[in-house]
Amino acid sequence: MSPDQLWRFLPFGYLVSILIETPILLIGLSKRHSIKRRLFAGVWLTACTYPIIVLVMPLMFANASRTVYLIVAETFAPVAECILFWLVYGKSEEIGRRSMWQDFATIVVANLTSFLAGEVLNAYGWFGLLS
Repeated sequence: MSPDQLWRFLPFGYLVSILIETPILLIGLSKRHSIKRRLFAGVWLTACTYPIIVLVMPLMFANASRTVYLIVAETFAPVAECILFWLVYGKSEEIGRRSMWQDFATIVVANLTSFLAGEVLNAYGWFGLLS
């Protein structure tokens, strides 16, 4: 995809991602987080990683296989989001506790789910929305 196509895709893909990931974060993040924080995480975490995955990495990996791009991008997103979430909401007394692992697992599941949904949409040509 050209940079113009990537920029046109960004808002649509971001919206789809937060529509998929936010309900998972609402349900899965540990109870120590308020509903407001969970909703915010659904929008904020994706806002931090999605532009890198959609605008930067495709250009960085333009000469690499799609598989390499997907491995890097889909590892980067959950790892970066877990780190960001922990830096903002982590507490030293939570290190290694069930709530910390629950939060990290939920972030990973949310990312995997939106990735799989994106793959399904991509297989169907994004239902013609970008052509």
